[in-house]
Order: sequence, then structure tokens, then C-alpha cells
Amino acid sequence: MKLISKFVRNESGATAIEYGLIAGLIAVVIIGALQFTGTKISAQFNNIANHLNTQ
Repeated sequence: MKLISKFVRNESGATAIEYGLIAGLIAVVIIGALQFTGTKISAQFNNIANHLNTQ
């Protein structure tokens, strides 16, 4: 019985899962931001290249 009550009160596993979820969410946000920024930068470089080719 003592072992079961100790297991129920132990929250270290839940804390680790919460930190894992937060890290995963941050990674998803960073990847999304980099993809958006990468697309904008690529378009800008293409625009510059087009202007250089027309001159």
C-alpha cells in the first residue's frame, strides 16, 4: 500500500512529459518561422537576381 501511495504522489514523470511537450511546441514554432522566413528570403534573392539579369 505504501508503494502505491508513493507512486501516486510522484509527479516527476508528469513534469518530464510537460517539458517534452513544451520543447516540441517550441520546435514546431521555430520550424514554421524558419520556413516562412526562408520563403521570403528566397523570393527576395530571386527578385535581386532578376533585376541583375535585366540590366
